[in-house]
Amino acid sequence: MGILEVTNLSHSFGDKILYKNGEFELFKGEHMGIVGQNGTGKTTLLRSIIGEISPDSGTIRWQKNIKIGYLDQYAEINQQITIFEYLKTAFNDLYEIEDKLNEIYKNIEQNIDDKTSEMASAYQNLLINRGFYEIESTILKFSNGLGISSLGMDSQIGNLSGGQRAKVILAKLLLENPDVLLLDEPTNFLDKEHVDWLSEYLKSFKGVFMLVSHDFDFINKVTNCILNIEFQKITKYSGNFNKFLKIKELRKESYIREFQAQQKEIKKHEEFIAKNRVRASTAKQAQSRIKILDKMDKLAPPQSPPKPNFKLVSLPISEVKALKIHNLEIGYNRVLLPKITFEVKSGEKVVITGFNGIGKSTLLKTLIGQIPPISGNFKFGENVKLGYFEQDLAWSNLDSTPLQVILEKFSKFSDREARKQLSMCGVMSKNISQKIGTLSGGEQAKTKLCILANTKSNFLILDEPTNHLDEDAKKVLKEQLLNWQGSLILVSHEVSFYKNLSDKIISLKKINL
Repeated sequence: MGILEVTNLSHSFGDKILYKNGEFELFKGEHMGIVGQNGTGKTTLLRSIIGEISPDSGTIRWQKNIKIGYLDQYAEINQQITIFEYLKTAFNDLYEIEDKLNEIYKNIEQNIDDKTSEMASAYQNLLINRGFYEIESTILKFSNGLGISSLGMDSQIGNLSGGQRAKVILAKLLLENPDVLLLDEPTNFLDKEHVDWLSEYLKSFKGVFMLVSHDFDFINKVTNCILNIEFQKITKYSGNFNKFLKIKELRKESYIREFQAQQKEIKKHEEFIAKNRVRASTAKQAQSRIKILDKMDKLAPPQSPPKPNFKLVSLPISEVKALKIHNLEIGYNRVLLPKITFEVKSGEKVVITGFNGIGKSTLLKTLIGQIPPISGNFKFGENVKLGYFEQDLAWSNLDSTPLQVILEKFSKFSDREARKQLSMCGVMSKNISQKIGTLSGGEQAKTKLCILANTKSNFLILDEPTNHLDEDAKKVLKEQLLNWQGSLILVSHEVSFYKNLSDKIISLKKINL
């Protein structure tokens, strides 16, 4: 048995089957990437593996005494402690050993027998071997690598944004150095240089990991095997992502041929049964064929999610300058950035970059009126109509379906038109009537794209729109932005996405305190 053994795993939501009778093993030294279209069950698989949710059936067996670390970006944390205090908790077991050692030293004059002396020596050697006396430098090394140090190690957890908090949680997980890492979209809140640092760390990681990510360049760099979820099946491939793509295409063609052949066989049996089940002379043969069909392991139809083909059509802008920003200071309780001054011309595309957590999202939320400015001012042109894509997957009602969200937002749409628009943005038909809170990040992001595509606007403000999107949706979004005739402010950490897209790049710099 490997480190992890999964057998006969099945999971569904209502009548939506994610996978059935899935099987795979995870072995020592494997760095596994989990891939599949949005909504196929990648995050559900990870949550099943750690026991957070229960599959419909199947067995999940871990090797004994394995330390598992799961990236839970929404974990509850004491809001009052500092970043440094929180990261130190990754070494709580070592601090407990230090306390035991100090207790021995405290009482050594009263109890100095050989057994106590040996225990003290064992504790001391364990602390040395596990780098206890370099904890502070180790924490700073990981914090620098993931861009946390710039936030201020004395900053309270409660004052961090969602993205900053996610990075701190990731840092603590890596510092714990478990035998197995389970990572769900770890690069979503990282800038390019921090993604590069994480890539190097994972490539040299001595344990095993399972990784879900839509950043395929990242997956390709760090993995040596791929787990693909497709056609309700879980299939493991050796090699990195590029090798998987080549093999997958061949297997996909083979699967389609196998499916078509099975469908012909099923049709042949069904036609025979329909003609002969009521005839006395052939009824027995018909019953035999019914049993054959009942026992047949029917293949799932090789359906792919609808290819996104939405359009972003701009209203005209009459003024030359669509946005003027002068000496703008932004933040919540304190100023995050030096005074900001820049202009966006009519039809101009501006990309905003800067370290994660520096205040890019705060700037966008200030411009759309969600957050009041601390000082300074900004002004849009008189006929500017905004279209906004929010990074966070936040909904007023998690029990609403994508269909209900669109019908509520666009009251003139008929039920049929709303379904059509969602399909054009790549939302699978079986997910249109499912609670949005239960959908994958990709399906939720595509629902947001549907809102954006149907909002009459001439100035788009987009905050990390590609975080949860699969490759097809990213491709269409970039094509639409390249052809966009209105103005654009885009925040994105994906250089490959905004490359050749921007007229101007503005890099935000941290305020000098």
